[in-house]
Order: sequence, then structure tokens, then C-alpha cells
Amino acid sequence: MKLSNLFLALTVLVVSCKKSDTPEFFVNEDPSTFKEIGSIGIGGLGAAEISAYDPVTQRLFVVNNSATNKIDVIDIKNPATPTLVFSISLTPYAGGVNSLDVSNGRLAAAIEALNKQDNGKVVVFKTDDYSEVKVITVGALPDMITYSDDGNYILTANEGEPGNDYTNDPAGTVSIIEVNNNYAVTTIDFAAFVSQEATLKAAGLRVFGIGNNFVKDMEPEYVTISGDSKTAWVTLQENNAIAKIDIASKTVTNIFPLGFKDYNTNENAIDVSDLDGAVGSFAKWPVKGVYMPDAISLFEYNGIPYLFTANEGDAREYTALTEAKRVKSLSLDPTAFPNAATLKLDAQMGRLNVTNTMGDTDRDGDFDVLYSFGARSFSVWNGNTGAQVFDSKNELDKKAVALGVYDDARSDDKAAEPEGIHIGKVGNKMVAFVGMERVDAVAMYDISNPAAPIFLQMIKCGDAPEGILFIPAKDSPTKRSLLVVSSENDGFVKIFTPNTI
Repeated sequence: MKLSNLFLALTVLVVSCKKSDTPEFFVNEDPSTFKEIGSIGIGGLGAAEISAYDPVTQRLFVVNNSATNKIDVIDIKNPATPTLVFSISLTPYAGGVNSLDVSNGRLAAAIEALNKQDNGKVVVFKTDDYSEVKVITVGALPDMITYSDDGNYILTANEGEPGNDYTNDPAGTVSIIEVNNNYAVTTIDFAAFVSQEATLKAAGLRVFGIGNNFVKDMEPEYVTISGDSKTAWVTLQENNAIAKIDIASKTVTNIFPLGFKDYNTNENAIDVSDLDGAVGSFAKWPVKGVYMPDAISLFEYNGIPYLFTANEGDAREYTALTEAKRVKSLSLDPTAFPNAATLKLDAQMGRLNVTNTMGDTDRDGDFDVLYSFGARSFSVWNGNTGAQVFDSKNELDKKAVALGVYDDARSDDKAAEPEGIHIGKVGNKMVAFVGMERVDAVAMYDISNPAAPIFLQMIKCGDAPEGILFIPAKDSPTKRSLLVVSSENDGFVKIFTPNTI
């Protein structure tokens, strides 16, 4: 090994690379070598959903809804032996906590109301003594919360899901909280785009709830914010779109419909049956995927904001509206599907879940196009225009097969089901971490060129990873990059780190 490489491997270097000449922490790490170094179980089903990290106290704050609603505090000063040191009871606030974030010694928790259609709240705590700082009312069902990089804003994606009978369907909204203005809150909706509904739907936006009320139908899922803390992007999962928000003016400036993915191509070939007698049987099929992203993360490169989405997909399942149907239960147009009888076999497309809210293009009662949930991939979008610049096609599923973790029982639904995504710098490479709920694994990609991500590795984690958190080396207790994966089915928080070079 060259002396210079040895020095990089053993020493944390300080380099100046920012315009402000603020020193940036650097350690030369290999992002293809992440391995588990520690884990802790905090409960069963419903525990370990989302984690946030405070670099000051070197503690994780983890959503735990397994028994009693609480936030578990885990000391990771030694990540090999994470230790539960406290639990913040949320009983005084009612409802369930959905998401957490930390900034400047303050923990912000998004809490839904006992009646999910009522307004939720954000509760801010101190990270050192866990005392309450502020309670702020936000929109209905705050599903995700994040601080801006400068710590001046807290944003929540308020999903606004309807009740089972659809008689109470609150507006989907985004709340913008001004931290330095005594936590003043402004909650905004999407009413300004009602007049554009037809154009947006033609481009792939979905508006299909009972009553087809545009404002009520929008369902914000996840938020990411630009490095200058001026712009936010919000996934509208059920609506198959991303919204762009100007934070200072508190206005939605754009809605970008995401269109559809064609599975009838070699590069997008998928496995559509759980009863075909084969694991990972990839083929072309006459069906389209609706991207419907869950998590979103941002990488700004050469002045362009690139949005990375985990294209999970999600069906509306209520007493009054259940959209997921098996292909074999549908009437297919004989011209569009001349081999419909064969396609409806269980070993063919018959078991595949598709939506019954789209596809009857000529309104004659049968389906001319089939649309399934999600895209079985992660994608990269231009945050200024909404244009797609990359899609991982079927690589996540294929890598899961190669690793031996592919869940063939989910082939008829959303396969690997990418749900979480987080971006961080490991050594000198930007890396996207993609969590896949149904294969219990995280994939890593080198995204140094965001238009051409390169697969690095896939690692096993806990059962149904829900939270993907990256801790950069500069904030880590080990001064090495850490990946924290929290999994809601087995209640485990697992910690991973890469090798140095």
C-alpha cells in the first residue's frame, strides 16, 4: 500500500472544499463494503419504524408503536453495543407518532390524531433532557417530518387519508413551521392547481377518490428540502406525482406527474406470478407500472436538483373504495388483449394486482390498459422540470434473486417493494441507500453521476425495513460513516459501517 493511501486509511483528514472554506470531515471509505456491526431489538411488530440521530448526544431516537406509543432513545456512543437509555412517553399527546427528525438539539415528532382525519400535531423536545419545547397543530395525518438544513424550518407531509366510508376525507396538506418565529405554522394545500386537473391527469396524475375532489384527493407522503433551505419537494404517492414548494412564500409552485413504466420491454421485464413454479421468472408483460413513490431524497449536482424516489406503490383500501383487483377478475378488451384467457391463468398474469380505477380508456366496461402498483425500482428526476433521468428498471429484483432474498410470494404485488431512500457521502462517493420492505435488504448505489447510478452492494437487514438513516463520518461517534436501518416487523435497529481504504 502506498504511504499516501495508508495515511488515508488510518487518519481522518480535514479538507477545504466549500465556498465558505469551512473544513469538511473526510475519511476514505469503500461504500461497497458496508457490514453489520451492531443491533438492538426494541419490540415486536410496529416497533423500530423510523430513526433520527442527534450528533450532540450521540443518540438515536426511534419510533416505537409496538405496545405503547413512545419514542425510544438509544445510546450509540459505541455502535457495536447500542443501549436503550430512555423512552419518551407520547401518551399525553394521544395518537401515534409517524416520523422524527433532529436539528440543533431539538427532536421534532409528527403525531397523528386518535381520529386520523382530525388535525395532527408536531411536538418538539430537547434532545438532552427530553423536555417538551412546543406543540404545534398541523394538517391531518402528518406522515413524515423533516428539518431544513439550516434548522430554520420544519416541514410535515400531511397525508389526509379518508375514513373507511369516505364520508370524512380531509385535504392533503403540507405544514411549514418557522422555528425562529416561535414555531409559527402555515399549512398549505393544492387548491391552486384545480384548474389544471385535466392537463395533469393526462400526464399521469391520479385523482380518483370518491367525489373526485382534487384538494382532498392529494396525499403528501414524504418531503425533501434543498441545501439552501429554500425549496421542498413532496411525493404525492397515491396521486403518482411530486410537488415542488417555495418555502419562503409558502406556495406550491409545481406538480410533476410521473407517468407510467412499460413492463412490456426487455429491460423492464418483471415476475408477475407467485404461482408460476419459479423464483424470479422475469418476462415482458402487457402492463404498466404506476411509480407512486414513497420516500424521496435530494442530490444537487452541477446546479441541478436531482430527486431520488423509492417507487413503492400503494393501493387505496377502504370499505367504500378498494382499488386493487387481480387481473383474472377483470374483463379485458379482446382487441388489446387477444390472448386474455391465457393471461388470466395463475401461472401467467392472473394473480397480478392492478388498479380498477384506470385503464378503461373507451369507457365500454372492459380494460384496454392494465396498471399495477409501483415501479419495482428507484428513479431519478430533474427537480426543476420533473423529467425522469434514470430508472433502475428491474435491477433491484434481480439483485435480490442473486442474493437469495427475493420473496417470490410478492411477485404478484410489488415484488421487492422499494420504500425508503437516503443519500449520503461515503469517502469520496455520493451513495444512495435503497430500503426494500419485502426482501429485507438495502441496496447501495454510487450516484456520483446521478444520471447513471452504479450498483455497489445489497445487504440483509431486519424484517421489513421502514427507516433508512445515514450518519456521515463527521457526525458519527466512530468518525466513520454509519447506516442505521430500523425494521417494523421484528423491531430491530441495525447499524452498518464500511471498510476504510
